[in-house]
Amino acid sequence: MDNLGLLSLAALAPILVVAVLLVGLRWPAKYAMPIGFVAAVLVGALVWGMDAAVLAAASVEGLVIAIGLLYIIFGALLLLQTLTASGALATIRAGFTTVSADRRVQAIIIGWLFGSFIEGASGFGTPAAVVAPLLLALGFPAMAAVMVGLIIQSTPVSFGAAGTPVLTGLGRGLSGDPAVERRVSVLGLDMPGYLHVLGLDVALLHAVIGTLIPLFLACMLTGFFGGRFGDGLRVWPFAIYAAFAMTVPYVLVAAVLGPEFPSLLGGLIGLALVMFTSSRGFLMPKQTWEFPPRERWSDRWTGTLAPDTSEVAGRSMNIWLAWSPYVVVALLLVLSRTVPPVTQFLSGITIDVDNIFGTEISESLQPFYLPGFIFIVACLVTYGLHRMSGRDIGTAWRVSASQLAGAAVALLFALPLVRILINSGPAFNDTGLSSMPVTLAEGASALAGDAWPVLAPWIGALGAFVAGSNTVSNLTFSLFQFATAENIGASPETVVATQAVGGAAGNMITVHNVVAASATVGLLGREGDLIRKTIIPTTYYCLFAGGLSFVLVNGVGLNVGTGLLVALAIVLAVVVVRLARQSVSDRVSAPDPVADAARPRTE
Repeated sequence: MDNLGLLSLAALAPILVVAVLLVGLRWPAKYAMPIGFVAAVLVGALVWGMDAAVLAAASVEGLVIAIGLLYIIFGALLLLQTLTASGALATIRAGFTTVSADRRVQAIIIGWLFGSFIEGASGFGTPAAVVAPLLLALGFPAMAAVMVGLIIQSTPVSFGAAGTPVLTGLGRGLSGDPAVERRVSVLGLDMPGYLHVLGLDVALLHAVIGTLIPLFLACMLTGFFGGRFGDGLRVWPFAIYAAFAMTVPYVLVAAVLGPEFPSLLGGLIGLALVMFTSSRGFLMPKQTWEFPPRERWSDRWTGTLAPDTSEVAGRSMNIWLAWSPYVVVALLLVLSRTVPPVTQFLSGITIDVDNIFGTEISESLQPFYLPGFIFIVACLVTYGLHRMSGRDIGTAWRVSASQLAGAAVALLFALPLVRILINSGPAFNDTGLSSMPVTLAEGASALAGDAWPVLAPWIGALGAFVAGSNTVSNLTFSLFQFATAENIGASPETVVATQAVGGAAGNMITVHNVVAASATVGLLGREGDLIRKTIIPTTYYCLFAGGLSFVLVNGVGLNVGTGLLVALAIVLAVVVVRLARQSVSDRVSAPDPVADAARPRTE
């Protein structure tokens, strides 16, 4: 088969099967992913000519990666259970209530700001694994908690894990190519300097697009979990302020220090600033928004995990002591990712699985570098700091282990599926075809022509959706994006930066991020419901990035990029106006019982 269109359809088949089952039919991931895996095996064998040894080796590679992800999930679950048993979460809840009992404010502070900091320190889905259980413990429905954790997997992601998606993803993805080397030489740079330029371009695109993410978060929270999207609009001054509190230092850090620290320092500076001003009432909403009473929650909002929201009898705790485990997590993540001797030592201890089944496919685990180890160490420290009893410690471990099993089936098929797609390239097939993801990108490029910048972020998002990683998406597609940009006479830096931005947006819908975050709050089986929600900000992000990229390349005028931006602005304006009118109408009409329960109440 040498028809690019047919090959693209064949490459799309496993992804389409998963999307239809998860999102269309709302199957649980534990059922959808095995079927998707079978589809990937069939396409790999029958169309791409991958032999049995390669298919088996890619599957084992995926299993090794899945074990590492389950390790992270277990650490997050253990931390939640430990803080619940020690009484720390009761104190943390009380502390947030003193700043603001408004759920919109809590979601923005914890998700957008604290989550951005954790993303900058660790990356690889860790923020959702931290944010979701913390919000659950504060009284959020499980699905709302995961949704918040996934939506913020966008703007900070390109600089997660101390800049790994740029330094490793773009750096390794572009390195060694003669065309890239010529471009770097023409610009009078070396490769680190070129990555600095790319990082700043990525940061600027994210800062423009990401400014609305906290407002998206607030509106989706109130709409899906209170019946009124317009209630989210009422917190717009705080949402925009919180956005700038992160994105302004984020861009400045990218310009001055490079791609290692924009998310880490931007999130930290924004968190400190917003917590300080919020405690003094600055831009706090005059009315407090709350979820409906728990007895009126939909069954689909809740999972099997419900941390005790009552005070722990006989225990009172200082707010700083209660937060100390998260401080320990943050410090250990920063230390392990930014201090070279520590990074080299921890990442150098590996469990290697080399040349699986005689192929060139290898994988390794870094048991002391993965965030799961950091979570477990923080738990061990907490036992002493919070003076926990042996019985409470044992209960936390037992409950966490039992909760982990639910995530295993989906991930143990999802990651092998991903590795089959990625390892389907000419090094592992007898047809000479490009890998399935690259074939899809080539098909899209052939259709788009000079309008390619509009589609560039969608390829990045596709890579992240498939691989579950912005870094892997950049590794897979950055050179393809560079070459396509040169072929159509566009700025390679702008198009490659757009790839990285789209790859970050794709993290909001990637299946293994959804499964991992859901597992931390006991919400397994609702992955399709979550993707139906997070596809909304993902679509916004990719449309905005594509239009902005085209305009940066071709200028403002009567062109597809300008038209796309104008259309997006009109749609957003119409939505805002309609929601505002609906909100006013709701105030004077008789609401249904659930909406009435969600009506903001005066503090």
